[in-house]
Amino acid sequence: MPESQEVEPAGSKFSLVLNTAAKLPGVRINRAHYLRVALKRHCAEEQIELAIAESPAAAGIPLTVIREVANTSIGYETSKVTGISAAAGIPGGFALIGTVPADMAQYLGHLLRIAQKLAYIYSWPDLFAADGDEIDEATEGILTLFVGVMVGVQFAQSGVTKVSTMIAAQVMKTLPQKALTKGAVYPLVKKVAQILGAQMTKKLFASGVAKAIPVAGAVLSGGLTLATFLPMSKKLQKHLATLELTKPGHRRAASDDANPPGAFEADDINDEADFAVVVEVPTAESVTRGTTASAV
Repeated sequence: MPESQEVEPAGSKFSLVLNTAAKLPGVRINRAHYLRVALKRHCAEEQIELAIAESPAAAGIPLTVIREVANTSIGYETSKVTGISAAAGIPGGFALIGTVPADMAQYLGHLLRIAQKLAYIYSWPDLFAADGDEIDEATEGILTLFVGVMVGVQFAQSGVTKVSTMIAAQVMKTLPQKALTKGAVYPLVKKVAQILGAQMTKKLFASGVAKAIPVAGAVLSGGLTLATFLPMSKKLQKHLATLELTKPGHRRAASDDANPPGAFEADDINDEADFAVVVEVPTAESVTRGTTASAV
């Protein structure tokens, strides 16, 4: 079978899971609300409002504060995803539940949550349109690249860097639609989607391995989820922190509506400002022995 016929379904598979995960309740993060809550202990109200209207970089928020907020968000989401039981299924009963396993969509949903939070604190514009359940092609493209960076796909970093450079150079307040759907970045998006689709059951969703193990399955599954989610989030954070877009003083056009109607807002996000955690990270050896290695 020709390679194009083999890899294309893999890309379509990832797109299907991504779109399903993006529709889960609480997955979409309201950028304005998140920044306001995340920065309230670190910045004056005027600086927070400027960060919302333009970006944290334009507001001159120090990189030390950006890093602290990012680490808190990663710890919060890591703790949350680790405690979720795969048996809970997808809330709301999606029509695709027979096609997309519930735990797979839930896990990817948490990856999308942390990807949005990291993007917003590192000065990216709104990733989702204000209305409608469907995600547009540009949003799907950048989220695909973000997940690619998390998994370790080398050229996904190149795609994210290219998009970031366009936003910074052209003073854009939205994602560059053409580049992500037809232009220079689109081939990278397609390739990353194909790789992610092919590796779904191997690397990206490694926690599924634990389901086959009786009695200790739930504990082992949580450990494997933690062992993958935390370093994946850190990879994205590390890459976003290197981009010119996040440097203090960089400005982009202010949004016409910093808190657009219809944006999704997680019920638990108010608790995040009070959350700090030292995460116990299982190593490959410690998962089997029942011990852990500490990491912030």
